[in-house]
Amino acid sequence: MKSSCSSSNNILFFIHSHIFLLQLLVLLLICHRPSFAYAAAASGSRGGKWNLLLSNVGISVMHMQLLNNDRVVMYDRTDFGKSNISLPDGKCRYNQNDTTLKVDCTAHSVEYDVANNLIRPLMVQTDVWCSSGSVFPTGSLVQTGGFNDGEKVVRVFKPCNNATTISTTCDWHEIQGGLIQRRWYATNHILPDGRQIIIGGRRTFNYEFYPKTTSANNSYSLPFLVQTNDPKIENNLYPFVFLNVDGNLFIFANNRAILFDYTKNVVLKNYPKIPGGDPRNYPSTGSAVLLPLKNLQAVQEIQAEVLVCGGAPKGSYTSAQNGNFSSALSTCGRITITDPNPQWTMETMPLARTMGDMVILPNGNVLIINGATSGTAGWECGRNPILKPVIYRPDNQFDSRFEIQNPSTVPRMYHSTSVLLRDGRVLVGGSNPNVYYKFTGVLFPTELSIEAFSPSYLDSGSEHLRPQIISSSSLYVFGYGQRVPIQFKVFGRVDINLVTVTMAAPGFNTHSFTMNQRLLVLASENVKLIGEKAYQINVVAPNNAKLAPPNYYLLFVVHQDIPSEGIWVKIQ
Repeated sequence: MKSSCSSSNNILFFIHSHIFLLQLLVLLLICHRPSFAYAAAASGSRGGKWNLLLSNVGISVMHMQLLNNDRVVMYDRTDFGKSNISLPDGKCRYNQNDTTLKVDCTAHSVEYDVANNLIRPLMVQTDVWCSSGSVFPTGSLVQTGGFNDGEKVVRVFKPCNNATTISTTCDWHEIQGGLIQRRWYATNHILPDGRQIIIGGRRTFNYEFYPKTTSANNSYSLPFLVQTNDPKIENNLYPFVFLNVDGNLFIFANNRAILFDYTKNVVLKNYPKIPGGDPRNYPSTGSAVLLPLKNLQAVQEIQAEVLVCGGAPKGSYTSAQNGNFSSALSTCGRITITDPNPQWTMETMPLARTMGDMVILPNGNVLIINGATSGTAGWECGRNPILKPVIYRPDNQFDSRFEIQNPSTVPRMYHSTSVLLRDGRVLVGGSNPNVYYKFTGVLFPTELSIEAFSPSYLDSGSEHLRPQIISSSSLYVFGYGQRVPIQFKVFGRVDINLVTVTMAAPGFNTHSFTMNQRLLVLASENVKLIGEKAYQINVVAPNNAKLAPPNYYLLFVVHQDIPSEGIWVKIQ
């Protein structure tokens, strides 16, 4: 949002800044970290490890998406002035609509090469601030909307290899007027037919599709977005949207949810209001995931569950504007959206959190990371950064699902991001609660670094149990319902009853929600030995596009909760 929560006086700034410095000093002493800034953390074997990847990628990463060439596209808004990375070869962006800088020779989007730990600047022309997107079945990132001259623009980035400089063949392609309505703070999802649906946005109570078709070339009213809108605060922005196993959409906004048939523009079910009634969407900004889908070959309806965690109490945004920062919510709500009579089950996180991200790990656990323990999203509206991630184990007993992880040393507040990488690490970047890039004189400086969190399944002590997929191809292509043999090695003793195969759809992450994120546990047969330390497991690909829309996925073999490095697969 453009409004500010910067009304705190100098005394408040002095107190908060010194409290934070004291907290940071304690963490440094406890964790025995080297004294220089952003040192690669070597945390204990339990609780994961942190590593600084790059101290300066040139932009503060507000949006990010992993592509099937193991590059991550990142971008920030374009209307705050210069970034910290130049466009190559003297290139500049000439934009008379820009509210700050008409001629800008810096990049506001970059491509991160995971394997080589390198950054390449990209040229984005129109303002992508608070936009949305998803990856198309072709593998291209199709990104929609933004602010100002970017609010109706569609931008396409096609993955390419061996690109080291900016070029017309490996950069953003922008389609003016690609959208019918302005889309700012909207949510996107890939549909079973490969199209993208774009839902909502600031003061935009409708949805549309991309690409357009003769039968769906307009925008369509969605009264639910009006019903959940607070005109003063708008606690229904970036709604949580998930494709249900029946092909309809679960849409959560503010504190309510519906099951929506987008083909007929009909609400099929109204879910109960989340207990407590507090808002969970922007700017209260909790997060949500569709929990792993299992039993994909079941004759009965497959069960689908949604988990919504954190946020801020009702009224927190207004309070923060007045210098009062409410404690974040510590509750998670879990609901089986396929039940005939669905009800919320509430759980309590060990750490309250707003502006946190939720990342589904390859073994089906959920990582809750980034954010703050008080305040809300918005310019300078958050306080008390939460440095410790939490693992949520959905299959554990009710009272033993959460586990606190080792802390980072970098506050990741408003506009921070995270995505899963193919090797099982989680890439973390961003954090800029300031209107412009500010590195001094503010409570939480603009953050240009990226780091990786390695869950404990990547500890060296688990190496002998970690599967290694034996792949003869750089890409497997699956048909729906196809039986596929997956071969792998394990150098330690294998428990054949504890081997599964999962398939993860990498998502588009911004503002604490990862669009299009889902993980499927594939149906499989018993593991059999085929050679020295080599095994084969036969799996069955999801049998329809409602379970797995056509796209690129990461496939993992998981042994005793320890995933292999993933391989790219395409289902079509």
